[in-house]
Amino acid sequence: MFKKAGQLAVDIYQTEEELIVQAAIAGVGPKNLDIAVENDVLTIRGERENPSTEGNKNYFSQECYWGPFSREIVLPVETDPSRTQAELKEGILTVRIPKIEREKKRRINIKE
Repeated sequence: MFKKAGQLAVDIYQTEEELIVQAAIAGVGPKNLDIAVENDVLTIRGERENPSTEGNKNYFSQECYWGPFSREIVLPVETDPSRTQAELKEGILTVRIPKIEREKKRRINIKE
């Protein structure tokens, strides 16, 4: 039986130059993460392994999520996925995707 994947909580914001996605993923190392951008969708997948190897646990409370997680985010602005960078520091994943700035108005010269 397959275990249902949990949904990763994220913050998404922008600066003048880039779109930034952040997620708290304590306990997950880079080898357990897969990040991709395709067709204006950022996908983050991973797995948080339970550090406890004891079987048959009698929980009083179980609030921590262990197992696979994923999140797909439709990018709200036009970006350049080829320059995407990701950093994992102190349990916080930060994905930076440079924005593409298009000229809003362009003056067209008329040939004589």
